[in-house]
Amino acid sequence: MPEEAEDSHRSPQGVPYGELSHIVNADGLYLFCRYWEPNTPPKALVFIAHGAGEHCGVYADVAQKLNQHALFVFSHDHVGHGQSEGERMNIKNFQTYIRDVLQHVDLIRGRYPTLPIFILGHSMGGAISILAACERPQDFAGVVLIGPMIQMNPESATPFKVFLAKVLSHMMPSLTLGTIDPKWVSRDPNQVDAYENDELIYHRGMRVSFAMQLMSAATRIGSELPNITWPFYIIHGGDDKLCDIAGSHLMINQAKSTDKKLKVYDGAFHAVHHDLPETAESAIQEVNTWILERLPAPSGP
Repeated sequence: MPEEAEDSHRSPQGVPYGELSHIVNADGLYLFCRYWEPNTPPKALVFIAHGAGEHCGVYADVAQKLNQHALFVFSHDHVGHGQSEGERMNIKNFQTYIRDVLQHVDLIRGRYPTLPIFILGHSMGGAISILAACERPQDFAGVVLIGPMIQMNPESATPFKVFLAKVLSHMMPSLTLGTIDPKWVSRDPNQVDAYENDELIYHRGMRVSFAMQLMSAATRIGSELPNITWPFYIIHGGDDKLCDIAGSHLMINQAKSTDKKLKVYDGAFHAVHHDLPETAESAIQEVNTWILERLPAPSGP
């Protein structure tokens, strides 16, 4: 990409992309990227798919813990999020997120063609991860899901509300619904403060049109669940008010995978990896252990 083009494109914060790690997606939009490299030769690659309204920078602590076990971690801000281009938290087709993840995975796999690839997704990033793995099951050695969005909360997605959302999506797609209440993200007040004060996180209401894309993703996941055969590990907070834990139980029950596990942290909220320190530490250690146990045995001398 010519340097002039990179400098003519600026992040929403006004920084030329020539000064930022980035990829350009199939629509010509610039996506901000982060790479966390271990100090020793990597044993595997891990892509992190962040949640709705978030950005990949909030996973630095998770990535650094994975680095300690020689895992190369990479991520990007989804279109319309963080330091990436695109209308804020609005998208015409959920498939764009999946396509962009697979593009980035292909790019890094080209640099490390012999290493296994894992994908870790939180919340909406969980939905993206599931659908990416369903699209290219041979690409991933395993999928880790933390508080994933698998199905819509029945209280917020009653048949009447779904019908109303569809009508409004056609008539008033920019109409905003409620915002994510930061207090439900974590039981740790420090994490809640960090979430509230992070200027890269989208704090406004969700548009009806965006909610419809989430619903369509959940419908697609529902139809894919019985076809899933790849290894996965779900971690979910027992008191998650943002992504319904029933979806995680449904995935465990319906997926045909022989290597599947669900761990519920009683009392934990939505972002288990950023919950109370001992819960968060345990969750990240669980992720590390699960990935390391699925790496191929080192070849002999």
